[in-house]
Amino acid sequence: MNYPAWQLDAFGGGFFIALIAIVHVYVSHFAVGGGLFLVLTEMKGLREGSSEIIAYTRRHTRFFLLLTMVLGATTGVGIWFTIALLNPAATSFLIHLFVFAWAIEWVFFLAEIVSLLFYYYTFDRLEPRKHLILGWIYFGCAWLSLFFINGIIDFMLTPGAWLADNNFWSGFFNPTFWPALFFRTFMALMLAGLFGFLTSVNIKEAGLRHTMVRYCGMWLLPPLILLLGSALWYKIALPLPQQEMIFSRAPEMKPFLTLFIWLSPLIFAGGLTMAILRPQAVRRPLAWLLLLLGFLYLGSFEFIREGGRRPYIIHDYMYSTSIKKADMGQIQKTGVLASARWVKNKTITAENRMDAGKELFTLLCMPCHSAGGPLNDILPLARRFSPAGMRSFLATMGTANPYMPPFAGNEEEQSVLADYLTTRLVPGIVNKVVKINKESIKPAPFDKETGEYLILASSDKGMILSSEPELSGIDFSFAPPTLQAQVILRGEAPSVLTDDIQVSYRIDTDQGPLLGNMIAAEGTFAATLAKIPPIAKDFRPYLLAEIEAVKGGKVIAATRLKIGLSNEIGCRNCHGGPWRQQGRTGLSRQTAADILAIHDKRSSTKLSQDFHSGKIVVCADCHADSSRGAAGQPGPLNLSAAIHGFHAAYLYKENNSCTFCHANSAQGATGNMEDLHSTIGLECANCHGSLTDHAMSLLIEEQQAQKPGSAKLVALLADKGEMAQEKIQGRMPWSMEPDCLTCHVGFQPPDSSTAFNTWSADKKGLFVHRHGEEGALLCTSCHGSQHSLYPADNAYSKEVGNLQPLQYQNNPYPLGADRGCAVCHTVEMEEELHHPGSLGTFRNRVE
Repeated sequence: MNYPAWQLDAFGGGFFIALIAIVHVYVSHFAVGGGLFLVLTEMKGLREGSSEIIAYTRRHTRFFLLLTMVLGATTGVGIWFTIALLNPAATSFLIHLFVFAWAIEWVFFLAEIVSLLFYYYTFDRLEPRKHLILGWIYFGCAWLSLFFINGIIDFMLTPGAWLADNNFWSGFFNPTFWPALFFRTFMALMLAGLFGFLTSVNIKEAGLRHTMVRYCGMWLLPPLILLLGSALWYKIALPLPQQEMIFSRAPEMKPFLTLFIWLSPLIFAGGLTMAILRPQAVRRPLAWLLLLLGFLYLGSFEFIREGGRRPYIIHDYMYSTSIKKADMGQIQKTGVLASARWVKNKTITAENRMDAGKELFTLLCMPCHSAGGPLNDILPLARRFSPAGMRSFLATMGTANPYMPPFAGNEEEQSVLADYLTTRLVPGIVNKVVKINKESIKPAPFDKETGEYLILASSDKGMILSSEPELSGIDFSFAPPTLQAQVILRGEAPSVLTDDIQVSYRIDTDQGPLLGNMIAAEGTFAATLAKIPPIAKDFRPYLLAEIEAVKGGKVIAATRLKIGLSNEIGCRNCHGGPWRQQGRTGLSRQTAADILAIHDKRSSTKLSQDFHSGKIVVCADCHADSSRGAAGQPGPLNLSAAIHGFHAAYLYKENNSCTFCHANSAQGATGNMEDLHSTIGLECANCHGSLTDHAMSLLIEEQQAQKPGSAKLVALLADKGEMAQEKIQGRMPWSMEPDCLTCHVGFQPPDSSTAFNTWSADKKGLFVHRHGEEGALLCTSCHGSQHSLYPADNAYSKEVGNLQPLQYQNNPYPLGADRGCAVCHTVEMEEELHHPGSLGTFRNRVE
């Protein structure tokens, strides 16, 4: 923010600091442990009277001197150069805070250099006792140098009480100072043994080589055991936020944790082989291999330690973007560009949006990411998102993405950066507006004068969302629809009939017709389809069912029913991949693969293996889905709670976040929701609540059932919804849903515009199963299916959502509206038989 940025592009993302620092740390730890190795090995030679061991020690000292003083010193300077350019704010802060600690460390480092030079050049010139004193001086200075560096490095991870008292000693002797010091000391001793292998395997005399290889192996084994103990101590000493970041909240840490765990027995086995089992058989390749394993071992630890600081460079004080935590709120108000000193675009205009986006990218992304490089490459991430998806991702940094700092800019800067990342940095995903061609669909014929019977049909779901598992490879679709039909004998007192009547359906699809019979029960014929029918190739979000009633071999009534069906699922907004079909529809396998890869990464599953082997991954196998009677497994959240709870953490700031995933967009292939409520201006949230409140209602029920994972998501969404958390009533999906009578009290015009938080008691109370007050007619028989209530306004056809009202009364309103009782009754009705208000005039007219 206050310094010019070092633009590295492909070599950003910590590439240079990782390359230089791990090499330096590896060599510098050897410089500590190797010092003790020199002294004790020389003492071994003197004690045993072995001139060969003394000679070996001298040769090893020369190797030690060149490696630590040349490579170690130059990489040390390289670290200072690199961190000063990459994060000058944090570097300056650490220098000023620990100026005396740095000064003392530099004194010890100078003493290291001098004592080591004297130690090497006085071999055979000083008497052994004095020569050993030089070695002990070197080791003491090297270890004290580690002592002071350790305090500063671990301050960055665990500042401890310094955050409250700003006391030098509180920061230096921080919570992880002692376990880190012991860990690094034992690591230094291990490395002394590993580097000792490298020189001892070159000894030509077999007996001496055998002796020294075994000796070096003993430097490896006991320190490794002690190191693992100190690593456990280190873990315990970490404050809870850092423990969570390393071991649960940052999935990027898993490979390094796995590497550290697996390398421990490998290094132990190598040391055991060299020290005890077959020291005489050890050759250079094994020595080099162990040295490489040691490098990876220390490197994995350093990556874990660095990762524990996320999203800070100095934990809980300064973010990785060089912005102090205390300053974040003010910068978010004024904006990054207005606050930064070294930018050209202080304000955003239509002309400089992309230039401003690039500067925001440099300031806020490049401190941690590279652009096309080997570490933390941002390009694959950017390719996954649409601009809207990226905007939501940026908005939830620091919350849903706890390993990233909060977005430091204002909303305009957030939008500009999202556009830059997804349209300029990479080609990205740009959703195209779909052109919809309307069609005219005729209802089934019906003669009002002569018609003796009529049949009213509905679906238990007004719109079915399908992931098309056979094509996408992943199944989180709604349950297949249940078709319902009622056969009515018209008359003065109409009857609902089932006896001696057979009802069948036919659904024409691109893959052939679906045929079946409907079963009669309690005045209703019903049939649940075996699976969701295939989506039409021309992207129409519906199929037509022809439903017939037959009595005595004669068709007595027939009608047409629209089955709402869409495969326009917005997963690609954040998971990348193309639409599977031209015309903005269909979940592609590429998108599904990313969904499962992220699930594996976050939940330690292996679903991608099944997916790539050709199996269909069915989410309900683990996550209970009551809509299809899937019990799932005991531990995971139910499917609705898991999907909405997880994604609400990312989308809670979006005004109409439902359309991110569900098909309900005027620009999409499905079009807007066709329901009556949508045409009068109501949205999903009026019934279901905002996404956060909707998710919270599902999670609260799961939390009461003590489901693991629910509490974490509830905490993440706390205070982000429109309704206070303590007021939200928990509910089970598909059985406890918004109740129409919450707004339409007493079946009258609505008193409220929200039905959220008042749920049906069970499935019997759902709109789709509810009857009128006479107890015979289903509500859906007259009003249509939920989310598709009459008069419906489908984007593809004005008639298709209202086929039965048009068939029986030549208007799109609910059956019997405007005193249209003659649909069933052959006499004028004076009593409101079905429910109060049923003889009134329909209020919401359409053209």
